[in-house]
Amino acid sequence: MAPVPSLPIKVGHIDDVQELRKAKPATVPERFIRDMADRPKVVPNLSSSLDIPIIDLSKLMKTDKDEVMQLRTACEEWGFFQVLNHGIDLNVVEDIENVAKDFFMLPLQEKQKYPMAPGTVQGYGQAFVFSENQKLDWCNMFALGVEPPCIRNPKLWPSKPVNFRETLEIYSREVRKLCKTLLKYIAVSLGLKGDVFEEMFGVAVQAVRMNYYPPCSRPDLVLGLSPHSDGSALTVLQQGKDSSVGLQILKGQTWVPVQPIPNALVINIGDTLEVLTNGKYKSVEHRAVTHKERDRLSIVTFYAPSYDIELGPMAELVDEKNPCRYRRYNHGEYSKHYVTNKLQGKRTLDFAKIQSKTSN
Repeated sequence: MAPVPSLPIKVGHIDDVQELRKAKPATVPERFIRDMADRPKVVPNLSSSLDIPIIDLSKLMKTDKDEVMQLRTACEEWGFFQVLNHGIDLNVVEDIENVAKDFFMLPLQEKQKYPMAPGTVQGYGQAFVFSENQKLDWCNMFALGVEPPCIRNPKLWPSKPVNFRETLEIYSREVRKLCKTLLKYIAVSLGLKGDVFEEMFGVAVQAVRMNYYPPCSRPDLVLGLSPHSDGSALTVLQQGKDSSVGLQILKGQTWVPVQPIPNALVINIGDTLEVLTNGKYKSVEHRAVTHKERDRLSIVTFYAPSYDIELGPMAELVDEKNPCRYRRYNHGEYSKHYVTNKLQGKRTLDFAKIQSKTSN
């Protein structure tokens, strides 16, 4: 089953941001206004050298050595890349975007038939809220467990739009194939056997979250999504066509905007792959910002090992120069830890780190 909190959680009143935008377009309630240090700064014009890497999957599948090396560099130095020629039919990509948008445009009372219970990460609402005074993201979310079937909550799969379920099934099946293919070449880039991750993961867990960010009159005061790394092995992000630029990744001390490339998908390394590679490939902190006039839609798929699997750094990637940095743990326990804590950069990964001992 999907991880759930063990205690009741009080989150206070959470305004629906689409309804706020309709009713009082110039107003931002206090609970959405970030502390000064957390507010998004105006990003200066960045040189093209800060554009995240682009990987051509068709070249990878021919085991093009240059492309494999480029993938290795992307994973080592960025933890993010955009993938072209990903093999998912563009009609499938367009269909999922359309049903996601149609869902968010439904009347509020229809969407509220599928509520996200406090402390959980399935349904419609806001995830990762655990107290009544916690700052909220300027975002509406709709999240579902997809694979294996035991993590699904059928009551949360909507009947409207009428083609939602079928469209999500088709899309998720294609993304699952993509994740398996990418993990194969990520393994190759590490000098490992291509099937090592698939064999290790068992029946992989897959979940999808759709994020809708309405325009905000004061984008300088709010965040669309708080800074965090993902608990997955891989994350696949589809950015809505004609959406505002919202995704930013932390490179050094700079928040770098990710400029969407037509027909590309954004891939990022999750905490799980950081642990398995003993920190060679790191998960990266990222966030979403809002726009004053334009909305943004994103569709995110999280791909991770079975909850039953015990994980730790792979023996091939541990030696005297690279001592073991993470302990072994049950992936289900880590997933529960991840979803029952608010988003705080990479703090959740402390769960797995071996704490260095300092002498007096």
